[in-house]
Amino acid sequence: MPDVPPVLAPSGAVLLEAAAMLAVFVGALFVGSMLVPGRRITGPDLGGGKTITYKLNGLALLLLTALAAGVAQAFDVFSLSSLYTHFFALLIVTNVFAVAFSVWLCRRGARKQAEKPSFLQSCLVTSELNPSLAGVDLKMFSYRPSLIGLAMLNTSFAVVQYETYDELTLAMVLYQIFTWIYVINYFQFEGGMVHTWDIIHERFGWMLVWGDYVLVPFFYCIAGWWLVDAGAPELNPFAAGAIVLLYVLGFWMFRGANNQKHRFKRDPSATIWGRPAEALDGRLLVSGFWGIGRHLNYSGEICIYIAFALTTGFTSFVPFLLPAWLAGLLWNRSRRDERRCSAKYGELWVRYKQRVPYAMLPFVY
Repeated sequence: MPDVPPVLAPSGAVLLEAAAMLAVFVGALFVGSMLVPGRRITGPDLGGGKTITYKLNGLALLLLTALAAGVAQAFDVFSLSSLYTHFFALLIVTNVFAVAFSVWLCRRGARKQAEKPSFLQSCLVTSELNPSLAGVDLKMFSYRPSLIGLAMLNTSFAVVQYETYDELTLAMVLYQIFTWIYVINYFQFEGGMVHTWDIIHERFGWMLVWGDYVLVPFFYCIAGWWLVDAGAPELNPFAAGAIVLLYVLGFWMFRGANNQKHRFKRDPSATIWGRPAEALDGRLLVSGFWGIGRHLNYSGEICIYIAFALTTGFTSFVPFLLPAWLAGLLWNRSRRDERRCSAKYGELWVRYKQRVPYAMLPFVY
């Protein structure tokens, strides 16, 4: 195992170091969101004609963070291995930050209510839909420390493995490639987030804050954590090739389906798979992936996370908790999507389900 394992019961000094890391990281990203140039887009109508203009500079912030971390690593100013050794301390202080941030958001939202709620109500149900600070939309911003933090934690596992064993295993190399492609691709298509349910409808309170700052960076990296120990069984070329194919298939479905939907929303005459887009009553897309399954974007994302877990082999069930949890989450979300679409489209949705009878697994479910 690595020479310097994570501290399971961090001391006060270690917690202070972790708090400083978190403050610098989130603070730098927030200032960068204000100052770094980026393309501006107007989001959808949030009701009453209200729209928000978003600055899309997440990809630039990701690359600047990676550059800063690389320079610090090269000149021994700061090693990413510190993220690994401070993992549990960072988890603790980030949970504290998430609670404090959520309470602040909810109390701030409560002050804007016509009827003053109780403290408990203000902390649970009266947070704002799209709060902003210094011109930065906080809900959209929070995806940046979430996914950039995930990328940095994942990279720290590779740094620790290399510093410990003077090499990177094939499994670790594949995992790093998979996760970095996933994060970079998110920020390449950051503009698509403004049309998601979370941005448009979910109030920004405890659930989204804890999910962004704690769940995603510290749980979604679980496979990378498992790969640090180079003593684990190595992937053979056949297994590695099969995992790559699964990842490519999942990425094709996940990104392809979302891209088709966004292109159709922008231009109903768009071409999909070499043919003009077809839609029921011009509203519900039945071309491409959307003519095969109603939620293949979710199916593709599950395949991606299964590929992450498979890089660890089958030495433990723990890395597979992530794709299992994600499958349950996305299945539940698909059911909620179905109810909303049924209420919104009525008879048209019934026709769509007759045309596209499968939800997430063609010919099965």
